[in-house]
Parts: sequence; C-alpha cells; structure tokens
Amino acid sequence: MTKIAAAGKQSIDHLSELAQRIEAPPISWLMDQKLKYPDLISLAAGFTDGPSLPAAEVQKIFKTITRTKKRSMEILQYGVGAGRDILRKLTASNTALLDGQDEHHPAYRSDRVLITHGSQQFLYLLSEALFDKEDIVLLEAPTYFVYLGMLQSFGVQSRSIPMEPDGLNIKLLKETLETLKRTGQLSRVKLLYLVSYFQNPTGYSTSHAKKKAILKLVRSYEKDAGHPIYILEDAAYRELKFPNTPEQPSMLTLPRARDRVIYSGTYSKPFATGIRVGYGFLPEPLRTILLRIKGNHDFGTANLLQAVVEEALISGLYASHLKQLQAQYHKKAEWMCQSIEKYFSDSMTWNRPSGGLYVWANAPDHVSTGPGSKLFKACLKERVMYVPGSYTYGEDLQPNKPDHAMRISYGNATLSEIQQGIKRLGTALRASE
Repeated sequence: MTKIAAAGKQSIDHLSELAQRIEAPPISWLMDQKLKYPDLISLAAGFTDGPSLPAAEVQKIFKTITRTKKRSMEILQYGVGAGRDILRKLTASNTALLDGQDEHHPAYRSDRVLITHGSQQFLYLLSEALFDKEDIVLLEAPTYFVYLGMLQSFGVQSRSIPMEPDGLNIKLLKETLETLKRTGQLSRVKLLYLVSYFQNPTGYSTSHAKKKAILKLVRSYEKDAGHPIYILEDAAYRELKFPNTPEQPSMLTLPRARDRVIYSGTYSKPFATGIRVGYGFLPEPLRTILLRIKGNHDFGTANLLQAVVEEALISGLYASHLKQLQAQYHKKAEWMCQSIEKYFSDSMTWNRPSGGLYVWANAPDHVSTGPGSKLFKACLKERVMYVPGSYTYGEDLQPNKPDHAMRISYGNATLSEIQQGIKRLGTALRASE
C-alpha cells in the first residue's frame, strides 16, 4: 500500500481536483498479478509479439541515420513541435494510400498532421483541449478501457452506445442524442469516440456505411448543440489486419469530414512498441491548440525516435516488417481460435478476429467475469489471466455494467502459452458454470 493510500483521502486534499479524481488504471493491477505469480500465463495485456520486434531492422536503421556526424547531430537535437516535416509528409501520403485517395487530397495535407509520443499522448492532448468537467463523450460499449481512465481523471461523463459486429448501433446513437437534446445536455457533448478497426476489446470493425451514417447523424445535431461535435476515429490497430482482410477506408474519405473528423494512428503497434511515435490528423483550430498544449508537455516528440520511424518508412523496412507481423498475428489468432474450439464449452460465444490483437468471449449470463468473480479467482488459481469485460464499459452504465465478457489477447503469448492458457481458462470456466 502506498503512503497516500495508507494515509487516506485526507492526505491528498491539498492537490488538484484532477489528482484527487485520478485512479490507478486496471492494467496496473493486472500487471501486478503477473509479478505476484511468475508462472501465470497472461492473456490480458495487449503487448505485441516479442520475437517479432524488428531488432535487426532497427540496428540497420541506426547505422544509416548515424553514418555521418552531421546527420547524427541533427537527429540528436530538439525537433519541431508538430513533428519532423518528412515524417508528417510520409504519414499523410501513407494514410491517403490506405484510403485509396490521391495524396494531394486536402484531407491528407501534412500540415494537418501532429506527431505525438504514441497515440496515447494524442488522446490525452485532445482531451485536455476539448473537455471541461461534466462534459460528455459518446462512446462505443464496450470500448478502449485506458481511454475510460483518462475521461474519469478529467471528470468527463460518458454515454455508451452498444456495439454491433459492423460498428455501434445507429438507432441507439440517435436515441441517445435525442435524449441529450430533450434534457438540455446536448451542449455538453464534445466528441464521439470510435475505435474503428479491429476494436479493442471486441475485434469489430466499423463498416464504411456506418461511418457515413454516423457522420451525417452527428452533424445533424450540431445546431442544437451550439458548437461542433467532433468524431475521433482511433485507428491504432488498422495496420494489424490479417493478410486476406479487405482494407476499409477511413472517415477522412467522407464528404464534410475534414472539419469534424479527427483521425489518429500509431507506429508503435505495427512496428515497435518501444518506439513511442503516434500521430493525428486534426482540423483547425484544434491542431493549433493541441500544438500549443504539446509545447507545454515536451517541446515535441523525441527527434531520434521520429528519425527511426522515418527511415523505416523510406527504406521499406517498415512495410516488410508489417507484412511479416500481419502473418504472425494471423497465425496466433487462428491458434487461439482452435484452442477455444477445443477447450471452451459450447455455452461460450466468441468472435473470430480478422485483425488486431484480441478475441472477445462471452460467458453465459449467470457467470460473472469481473475481477472479484468466482471465475476470475479460479483463473488466478489455474495461473491464467484475462481482462474482465466490465473494465471496458463507461461509468454511465453503473451500477449494472455488463459483467459476462472477457478480452483475451494473443499478442504477446507464445503458441504454447496460448494453447495452455486457453486450456486453463476452459478448466476454470467449467468449474464456474
């Protein structure tokens, strides 16, 4: 127990409201369990595949970018706040290519790009720029639980819209917006947050048709809100699609999207998680405001790390590594699905992913999967761990958060650990049914 926790809440009353609100993220507790039980197989943390990290590629890149003293001095100096010019141009052109658009399309101008320390920092900067306490964010249910922690620390309210296999439920989104309008709360709505590719935690992807419908619907409520309502398309897992999965265009391709859609991505998961480089496409005035806030944070993302990513993109090492990584995750996902078919009972339902890092599994309604549940305790006893589904739902669903699902990750585990971990999960599930 920390000194603050031991002393009680009174000991932090002199700190800011944010400091008093902020809670330890659930992932910290999950990681502590791994330290407590070294033989535990963790199918919880969304870490990437260790042996696939591009060690040889990065060694080659470092040799290239430090070949001359002049180049070494340049990349070891401070950079510009918005990010390296070449990296922003490469990011813009690569995103246009993924979307099947001409790189000169105005939505993909490099002056709309901001380079950040991972997509996580981008989410925090955007939240700092947009939200006051008691503002409202529209969320998928379930959603990325680390972002839920950010919202909680800012004192932001959530309104959750259930997910379907092709994205959030449009009918219920409209009902939510109507309720907020009727109760006079629509002016507090600043953002709709979507994890649109191989979503964390469900693995679902939002169809292009739904993206179009979402943008049209949200824009139709702006007059009543009295201000823009932005849509954040978090595409952190986009490039982790499996080899035969078709590419889906982003919301940037839609008419009237450029001034409302915020698009974020990362080079961490598709290349190397230790290289914390993310990015976002932003309309004005948001981009200018985020750039000012980022200046208060760090003067700009680490120039050296940006140079590594830049060279990886220019040399083709990024593309070749990504192709191998996609094949590896496909193999691991199929291995996990085969293990689930073998070791889980027929009462479990689950999705077969087409990209990303996760399988979303649902237990029968009478089986709780929460951190204090009989099942979770049985899993710890069996030395296996998952992310409880209850972590991934907004606070507006309290006190009856859905509590029958689990997020299972195949990202970091070996094939042997995947099979053994699913077998242990199956044993614990049968004992809890």
